[in-house]
Amino acid sequence: MGIVQYEDIGMFTCDQAIGADATDLFNYLTGYSAKQDYQKLLVAPVNLRKKLEEFIQREIIHAQNGKKGHIILKVNHIVDQRMIQMLYAASQAGVKVDLVVRSICSLIPKLEGISENIQVISVLGRYLEHSRIFYFHNAGNEEIFLGSADLMQRNLNHRVEVIFPVERKEHIRHLRDHVLETYLKDNTHARILQPDGTYKRVSPSQKEKRVDVQSRLMRNPL
Repeated sequence: MGIVQYEDIGMFTCDQAIGADATDLFNYLTGYSAKQDYQKLLVAPVNLRKKLEEFIQREIIHAQNGKKGHIILKVNHIVDQRMIQMLYAASQAGVKVDLVVRSICSLIPKLEGISENIQVISVLGRYLEHSRIFYFHNAGNEEIFLGSADLMQRNLNHRVEVIFPVERKEHIRHLRDHVLETYLKDNTHARILQPDGTYKRVSPSQKEKRVDVQSRLMRNPL
């Protein structure tokens, strides 16, 4: 039996470059065109892996230069070894890495000398988590992408997947403060991945306010 209800995030836009990219992508998929260069969309297997690696490396460079480095990724799976090694390198450079991973995560957090700065959270609530969000602090010039890709070889190398930029500053702030930060604060349905591979459920103390990210987003939709 399939899941009937799940959460996701989409965006309406009149951005002509994104519209042109979408047209080129559909023409490529249908065989009408061989064009594979895109202005704003990040498309697997064309340029998505390369750009994600560049974004992670950019955070590493910022951290090495004494600036804040912060990555937040919300995906369903993280199993691609190249991406995992890059996230380990980011942690070792001092980049804070917050991962919200619904299902399989081959990365091991909080290992001394390897991944002390990485936290992995899984949220299992009323709805199936489905959105993918990619946040990069970029020395204050923050960037967020939304889309369909997980950090898996099949997604990055062998299937057509798309992520797109969120460019308006108010939308970036909203996604950061009211979506991603709420996932990281969830103490109702969240479980934190431990270095030994087990998950520890998060529960609010008697003094803490209960945070249920799915209920909050349902009451206050984007």
